[in-house]
Amino acid sequence: MASTTFSGPVTSTNGFVGDLTGNVTGNVTGNVTGNIAGTGRITHATTAAINATATATAAQVATGYITSTSAAPTTITLPTGTLLGTQLSAAKGTIFDLYVDNTGGASTVTIAVATNGIKSDAANTTAASFGQLTVASGVTGLARFTLMFSSATAYVFTRTA
Repeated sequence: MASTTFSGPVTSTNGFVGDLTGNVTGNVTGNVTGNIAGTGRITHATTAAINATATATAAQVATGYITSTSAAPTTITLPTGTLLGTQLSAAKGTIFDLYVDNTGGASTVTIAVATNGIKSDAANTTAASFGQLTVASGVTGLARFTLMFSSATAYVFTRTA
């Protein structure tokens, strides 16, 4: 296969892009693997609104950002490990961050895990922080949850912010 050079410093040899160094700007679509270092921001182009108690679909969770503006207490149950693992093309070692934004809500959002999704050991032993599954409403109503896959169909769940 020929070596093709695209506009800018990215070169494809035999159909593969080599290591990227320096500043990379623009949109990345698809999966990024390897080591990522540096500073910057993550912008979620797509979000999912869940404003009543429900089980989130795998597609909603895969956006990485769920909003809730409910005036009533809301429980969002995560999809099964099988459904979410399939949606994310997960394998053992896949790590996924889910943000829940309840700044526009007037009541608490509670996150619940489903089949093949369990709270991590850290979440169980330090329930007041890593195990806190409620997201307050108002200006402090933001949370980040990290899902770590132990297989393509099972994950552990920890609150990380």
